[in-house]
Amino acid sequence: MGQTLCICSRGSITIDNKRYYFIQKLDEGGFSYVDLVEGVQDGRFYALKRILCHDREGCQEAQTEVEMHRLFSHPNILGLAGHTFIERGGKSEAWILLPYVQKGSLWSVLEKLRDKGSFMPERRILKVLQGICSGLKAMHDRGYAHRDLKPTNVLLEEDDRPLLMDLGSMNRSRMEVKGTREAMTVQDWAAQRCTISYRAPELFNVESHCVIDDRTDIWSLGCVLYSMMFLEGPYDMVFQKGDSVALAVQNPVTIPQPCSYSESLQNLLSSIMVSNPQERPDVNWILDQIQDMTCSSPNTQTNMV
Repeated sequence: MGQTLCICSRGSITIDNKRYYFIQKLDEGGFSYVDLVEGVQDGRFYALKRILCHDREGCQEAQTEVEMHRLFSHPNILGLAGHTFIERGGKSEAWILLPYVQKGSLWSVLEKLRDKGSFMPERRILKVLQGICSGLKAMHDRGYAHRDLKPTNVLLEEDDRPLLMDLGSMNRSRMEVKGTREAMTVQDWAAQRCTISYRAPELFNVESHCVIDDRTDIWSLGCVLYSMMFLEGPYDMVFQKGDSVALAVQNPVTIPQPCSYSESLQNLLSSIMVSNPQERPDVNWILDQIQDMTCSSPNTQTNMV
């Protein structure tokens, strides 16, 4: 979808004969920009992600992101509204049109809670976690892994329905490593594509003969759960202090005490954040635990932010 695009003088773009007005800039990173645009025909807002492709590999990575969005149609995975590749000033750009979620990312919600001196109630944590797991399950069942799950890559709808986004690091979930050269290739790739403070231990020092699978996502999921409980990632401060995250992730996660959350939730966190991937549960087990905890937990207010 999306082979034609024109940039008009009135601050609008056209993708597949559908016109969108530019509203404002939303965000920018090292090689990408996100703009808010409005559809002229439907009046809806969209997020236009523009990725600068400096070489053929960059274009392939952007194409992979598009393909991953197109592969999944799931209530917990951000959909794709359109895309195209263009040439501007002798450089290639990938333009990816995505639904706009006004509430923003899970991380922005956690920041607001922290600024207010508040917290996320357990029932709300379980609801968001269940949705994230449902999105991951869809990916894992199709043989893919997200590889860069973190609070900034989870959008929240007004009803707290989470949407997994930023699918550019996704690849086949099972990677069989044969030899030192392949191990270094995977390790270097992870250093570039997987956020350090949410990166699974097995990706810091990849063994010369091993299998990397979707349990890297389970570790990252544990970091996201920790973030919802304590409003910061378990290794954010380690990274900010300049200490070694690679060493820190080899030790069992420390749950700050006293902790206001149930023993069941604390045990779930400890079960997920296991350094040895072979001892880590899969997403189906986690969904079962969440279901049991949701049924047994009191019907408390969810304190929407």
